[in-house]
Amino acid sequence: MTTTQTEAATRAVEKLVLALAEKHPEVEVWRASALTNHYLHDAATAKSAVPSQAGPAVAFPATAGQVQAVVRAAAAHGVTVVPRGAGSGLSGGASAHPDQLVLSTERLNRIVEVSPLDGVAVVEPGVINADLNAHLEPSGLFYAPDPASFEISSIGGNIATNAGGLRCAKYGVTRESVLALDVVLADGSLISVGHRSIKGVTGLDLVSLFVGSEGILGIVVRATVRLHPIPVARRTLTAFFDSTADGAAGLSAITLSPVRPAAIEFFDTPTLENIDEYSASGLRDRGAALILVELDGYGIDEQAADLTAALTRSGGRVTVESDSEGVRLWGLRRHGRGLPQDQWFIGEDIAVPKSQLPKVYEAFPALEARFGVKISAVSHAGDGNLHPLITLDRGPGGDPARPPAALQEAATELVRVALALGGTVTGEHGVGTIKRDWAALELSARSRDAQHAIKAALDPRQLLNPGKAI
Repeated sequence: MTTTQTEAATRAVEKLVLALAEKHPEVEVWRASALTNHYLHDAATAKSAVPSQAGPAVAFPATAGQVQAVVRAAAAHGVTVVPRGAGSGLSGGASAHPDQLVLSTERLNRIVEVSPLDGVAVVEPGVINADLNAHLEPSGLFYAPDPASFEISSIGGNIATNAGGLRCAKYGVTRESVLALDVVLADGSLISVGHRSIKGVTGLDLVSLFVGSEGILGIVVRATVRLHPIPVARRTLTAFFDSTADGAAGLSAITLSPVRPAAIEFFDTPTLENIDEYSASGLRDRGAALILVELDGYGIDEQAADLTAALTRSGGRVTVESDSEGVRLWGLRRHGRGLPQDQWFIGEDIAVPKSQLPKVYEAFPALEARFGVKISAVSHAGDGNLHPLITLDRGPGGDPARPPAALQEAATELVRVALALGGTVTGEHGVGTIKRDWAALELSARSRDAQHAIKAALDPRQLLNPGKAI
């Protein structure tokens, strides 16, 4: 933007805030100031935050009707809107500019209904994932999607990115758990898509269109989600191997067994070393690679016996862990890794067909030698989703905000490896702003044209989360 355009956009936001205060005083709105700086970033872009920078104006609607009013007012003033959940996203999908209006869904936080007979809950987007499951527990039910940030991430944000998590191996990603949505479109209209019933094929599947659309097509204000009975038992198994390659190869034993675990996580050697350094855990003493498995449901002893036999035949040293040790191990999986403090780094979110996981790990040494970086990855091995961490020593005087080109080049080449193996640039974090160049490597020009046409049909003035996802 030119200076004149920026000034005009700033004035438009100021007029919008005044109009909302006059016509919709029931909606709390914070003016753009240093106090709203936090709303410029999500978890992915927060490291580039400038604390003294003025943030955007932020609206906090508490009902679907208030969301409609805010969107209509923004459209009337030509102000673009950035929908925001809990801000825990890892792709820049909720990042904003000071000349935009952030529409926070954090006060749309009601659990409207729980129906054990239908196996559904109706929730607003600001409900925190963990809070929903705490509410469901007395009913003997649970909501399956569990991203690593489940303790702080909101259902609306999970829907926006089609979040995955650890239990995807058995229960699928967020899309598999969403039956119906109420969505506010860019013109302020409210539509309902999907069905409360499990079956329903009337019309196009707009639920799947909105799930994972990162707020560029509409703002979810209510969701009907599927629930499952809490398993009668859960059990954790570990299988340690002598090398990353041996462990990655051992994953096939799980697929070929009759057992279907709820979660299958794989840790390579540098990841185990990182967790030990950060969390004083001692995992590396037990082996150079780890497959961490959660079983659930009936026949838990039979499941454990069958999987122990399969992994042992593949060279694993298998332990059926105690309940308390299982809790510790899954805690390390979610929170045990530390981010490097004296290195440049990039985190990725690639996914491949799970049979191709060993080949991704095989590619790391050549990339390290070519670009002078270090690469490690922990994986949701049950569905082929890797979270690589690419690091480069910063050295004395290195500017944390100016990494060498080699770091980004290595990350891009790893993306190309995933694509060559039939994979994708993002398994669950979304494209946001950070992965748009990589998405262009995956999507054909015609596919991108089709997606832009859908965006234009629902939001012809490009008012909702412009510049994100596509």
